[in-house]
Amino acid sequence: MSARFLAALGAATLGAALAGASSAHESHDHGTMPNMGVPSAEACSGLHVQDAYARVSSPMAQSGAAFMILHNHGETADRLVAARSDVAARVELHTHVEEDGVMRMIEVVEGIPLPADGGHVMARGGDHVMFLGLARRLADGDSVSVTLVYESGCKVSVEIPVDLKRGAPGGHSHAHGHRH
Repeated sequence: MSARFLAALGAATLGAALAGASSAHESHDHGTMPNMGVPSAEACSGLHVQDAYARVSSPMAQSGAAFMILHNHGETADRLVAARSDVAARVELHTHVEEDGVMRMIEVVEGIPLPADGGHVMARGGDHVMFLGLARRLADGDSVSVTLVYESGCKVSVEIPVDLKRGAPGGHSHAHGHRH
């Protein structure tokens, strides 16, 4: 990783406040990704999560999902490339696409871009973190530990509350998958 890239990322403000931040607790793990080097603490401090929640469609569901708003207060674009959690056998980044008039969910293998000084909404019917093969039942009020892994090598750990009462934006259900 170039010194110029690290310097640009290091210029990200540490004290950027999030309006309406949720109760989701986040911490930063400044570990490495293969061939990425070690990102600076300042580089990772610009990555934040707001309004995170997780849900399942029924008490016996074998899968679930997490939704949130990703923020990048840094001066360099990044990309969410993976999510990790011990709550499920597999954790993937997913989105919904329309094919022949039918909405279906697919894995986003290329990751989710996060522009410099910008954000990305991961919402029902759009991009989300998918939990496949749940290791335990998720009940309203539980919490799920998730680590978001970025292309830069930054890792952001978030405690995501399970909120089964929250409705989909605009009254749409997750099953119908309308993109907003």
